[in-house]
Amino acid sequence: MAAPLTAWPWEFLGSYKYLLFGPLIGKALYSIIHEDPLKVLMNSWCLNILIICALRGLVHQLWSSYTNMLFLTRTRRILQQGVDFKQIDKEWDWDNFIILQGLIASTACYLLPFLQNLPLWNTIGFISTLVLHVGVSEPLYYWMHRRFHGNYFFENYHSLHHSSPVPQPFTAGSVTLLEHLVLSAIVGIPVLGSTLMGCGSIFVIYGYVLVFDFLRCLGHSNVEVISHKLFEKAPFLRYLLYTPTYHSLHHTEMDTNFCLFMPLFDAVGKTLNSKSWGLHKEISLNAGQNGRAPDFVFLAHVVDLSSAMHVPFVLRSFSSLPFTMRFFVVGFWPGSITAMLAMWAWAKAFLITFYNLRGRLHQTWAVPRYGFQYFLPFALDGINKQIEQAILRADKMGVKVISLAALNKNEGLNGGGTLFVNKHPDLRVRVVHGNTLTAAVILNEIPKDVEEVFLSGATSKLGRAIALYLCRRKVRVLMLTLSAERFQKIQKEAPADCQHYLVQVTKYQAARNCKAWIVGKWITPREQRWAPSGAHFHQFVVPPIFHFRRDCTYGDLAAMRLPDDVQGLGSCEYSMDRGVVHACHAGGVVHLLEGWTHHEVGALDVDRIDVVWKAALKHGLKPVSSSKVN
Repeated sequence: MAAPLTAWPWEFLGSYKYLLFGPLIGKALYSIIHEDPLKVLMNSWCLNILIICALRGLVHQLWSSYTNMLFLTRTRRILQQGVDFKQIDKEWDWDNFIILQGLIASTACYLLPFLQNLPLWNTIGFISTLVLHVGVSEPLYYWMHRRFHGNYFFENYHSLHHSSPVPQPFTAGSVTLLEHLVLSAIVGIPVLGSTLMGCGSIFVIYGYVLVFDFLRCLGHSNVEVISHKLFEKAPFLRYLLYTPTYHSLHHTEMDTNFCLFMPLFDAVGKTLNSKSWGLHKEISLNAGQNGRAPDFVFLAHVVDLSSAMHVPFVLRSFSSLPFTMRFFVVGFWPGSITAMLAMWAWAKAFLITFYNLRGRLHQTWAVPRYGFQYFLPFALDGINKQIEQAILRADKMGVKVISLAALNKNEGLNGGGTLFVNKHPDLRVRVVHGNTLTAAVILNEIPKDVEEVFLSGATSKLGRAIALYLCRRKVRVLMLTLSAERFQKIQKEAPADCQHYLVQVTKYQAARNCKAWIVGKWITPREQRWAPSGAHFHQFVVPPIFHFRRDCTYGDLAAMRLPDDVQGLGSCEYSMDRGVVHACHAGGVVHLLEGWTHHEVGALDVDRIDVVWKAALKHGLKPVSSSKVN
């Protein structure tokens, strides 16, 4: 049986928990409609509580966004491991405390009329709030925090907070109901105390609560933002303000550094970790240096305005789930458009996410270009320059393998990476397009008893390899292409006794009786109508085709699940499930794990398809069952 006050009373509401703000919103709207707006701002405690709650959420979100901007914070990180899905799920309801304290504040304002009709500012109130914080809240928190590290309270309550291996701003809110009730009292003492003395004010309440949250997020940010030079110039400040490094030691060693914000109380209580200042200086000095070079880089690109929001530094929870279009994403479009224009003008490839696999560091970089830009003739040279710069930077850093995503390896853009390998023959980094494993995934999805398939995009790199492989299996391949020359060139590559299995078709009508469609070129719902009922659409086209036919099934883009021992993975790759990556990404991982020294660019070697597939399975990558009924 769980200890009392560990669970939240509104857990059963799920996302509907925000309806608890309904009465406050209703009363605030009524006041706005029927009263003077300025008077409402000063006198409506409902409106002010709602604004404070919204701002508190914003403070935590902005801190989360900053800490996940790895292109800015990578060299300032204290603990180097990544935040995985398990931690994200555990901290999912981090904002419960905002609801709790909003309800407590509402009750207090209703029961204690002197909390209403406060002036905007009171200097004495500011001073008294500061004195009460230092004299009451800080020592009370320190004492209570140490109690929560006792056997009973830690096992039943505080262990939840410490179960997050990497401190994050949202970790600050990830504690039990009892702990947040205690913290509510600690926050409330200075605010209530100064108001009881007759010197409370609206600005002081706003300022104190938001600064309190700001400093809590600072301590849990896992990014050192305070320079050691500040403490060298004014040594006494190190006892008045903690740092992210200081609090991270509490999370790693747990028996020291208990203070709220002021290490002075750890010094008095003799619980100050002796490594605090030295570690802070070391991390501060290392900030701005290159740090550890990745072993593998997956060079991705932005797909569209909506999926551009599917990154940890925008919304961590959103990026931890497979991308689907959500209504709220539309509200981010102005920011996405602004970011797109800024990246087009100034940005270069930047770090998005990372994970660790068997002691190797894997990173995902993004070329600052959106999908539609790859189809603008005047933008192609600039895109190739971005990709080339990323490859050269990876080479200089000592990266072993760099894998190109989807449009970054487009045949018409750079010949599947051939352009860069030919231009820079001395590259140490291996450039991989990953199409060999992509082909292997698609081919292994096709049932062994299939006798005929319809193939669009038939003369592309992937289409050619799939056609040649299938004809060797004695499968009849209807290759959709208007170019007899390109078809005949591919047909001649097949063994003489298999060439007749390759058949050129020029219209979709030719596949009206074929139930295995392999889509390598985007097809419209109208073109899908030619597939017979019960057909399955395999696909290697970006973006994926619409799931239009209810009487057919659709495959996702070719993908594989990473090995079970992957560490620190906490974001989904576009529409892939958790732990699943595109086959071109997985192909680069296999290249690294196998230690292959060749580049995988240009045309696919059909003979290597089975080799790469077996290597992927050997290293623990797993095929994904991608069949879906629409």
